[in-house]
Amino acid sequence: SVAALRRRPEGHRRPAGLDGVRRSLLEEGAYGKYRAFQAANRARRTVRSTVRTGRRRIGAQVRDLRYRRALHRPVDPNLAVFAAYWNRGVACNPAAIAAKLAELAPHIHPVWVVTGENVALLPPGTDHVVPGTRRYWEVLATAKYLVNNVNFPNAVVKRPGTVHLQTHHGTPLKRMGVDQMPFPAAAQGLDFDALLERVDKWDFSISANSHTTRMWERAYPSRFVSLDHGYPRNDVYYTAGADDIRAVRARLGIAPGRRAVLYAPTHRDYEAGWTPRLDLAALAEHLGEDTVLLVRGHYFYDGAASPVTGLRRSGRIVDVSSYDPVEELCLAADVLVTDYSSIMFDYANLDRPIVVHADDWETYRTTRGVYFDLMAEAPGPVARTQDELTGILTTDAWRDESAAKARAVFRHRFCEYDDGRAAERVVRRVFLGQDEASLPPVLPIGERTPAPAPEEAS
Repeated sequence: SVAALRRRPEGHRRPAGLDGVRRSLLEEGAYGKYRAFQAANRARRTVRSTVRTGRRRIGAQVRDLRYRRALHRPVDPNLAVFAAYWNRGVACNPAAIAAKLAELAPHIHPVWVVTGENVALLPPGTDHVVPGTRRYWEVLATAKYLVNNVNFPNAVVKRPGTVHLQTHHGTPLKRMGVDQMPFPAAAQGLDFDALLERVDKWDFSISANSHTTRMWERAYPSRFVSLDHGYPRNDVYYTAGADDIRAVRARLGIAPGRRAVLYAPTHRDYEAGWTPRLDLAALAEHLGEDTVLLVRGHYFYDGAASPVTGLRRSGRIVDVSSYDPVEELCLAADVLVTDYSSIMFDYANLDRPIVVHADDWETYRTTRGVYFDLMAEAPGPVARTQDELTGILTTDAWRDESAAKARAVFRHRFCEYDDGRAAERVVRRVFLGQDEASLPPVLPIGERTPAPAPEEAS
């Protein structure tokens, strides 16, 4: 239009491409042509979308055909597929099992399922497949053993003679499986019928304690066999030595004699992203120069910018959200501060102080649902505010006699089967076919020796 031309800045150049054509038509006042141009563009986009959808559908059909053909091949008795945390990499219970498998049954070849963006993070020499590729479907179709700490896709077929091992990735405080159904915030987007179909493929389910065994049988009703052998990922809390502790702390930049506080909060279904519930800078300031605050966000927030990165790096706050494995962080820490994360159950194996920061317990309990009252059965002192947490960590309350008594009760209940030989029991039972009676017995808690505390290792 004339007005558009009059107000156009001096030296203005019309943009290239379709946007330039649109502006040209508007400047000319050719509104009829503009509407026709827009309609043609919409038609073009529709055609492109239809073509893309068709290609995706054809691609899915081809992949399905390849998978179906692979299902007619013999099952490979010496092939095991491993995955962890939705194909993030070599981690957790599957990683500990794979390591022990290499030692006790080297004839079984492990293949890890890993997303394309995480391939570069794999240990050198790790045989792997990327989801959706031809070999991915081939190994899923022919492997005798499928090991995961979550679930494999719905399309995976449970073939006769194959073994599906569900390792899980924590002791449940929060409601899991079908127990989430009464809680909309937790159940949103979950297909419980599909979940039960996946659970029906499990042959074995690993448990760290009798509480977990009961909860898994309740949350995932099916015919699987519970392996009450302990969590393999927790073996390191009994096998690590003083040299290992010193090496981990050195990698993290923790000077000898400094106290390391590991802050590891959990995910909340009612929050879109992670915002620390503590003023970390103020907490670090109150804890003083002799304390290092290791901050680990939940892995659900991997794709988001960490709110810790903006804090001034004075050596007192270290963002360890992307540090793996998390077990090394636990070995490095003198004390754990968490809220409702299952890391507390694992860390308890070390028999080191645990402090619970529970500023929103009532909200969490109501929206997510829980299996027991953490406030009444905590592994150590409970802080409901930041001031209370600061008071605990700046006095001896975090490690006094009362804290030790609470931790002892907690360990007796939740570290029941973790004794440093869980991975061995699992490999012998599942991969080598040994019966329960021939497995190494679980060592009583009173006879176990956890990894040395940092103070002892220095």
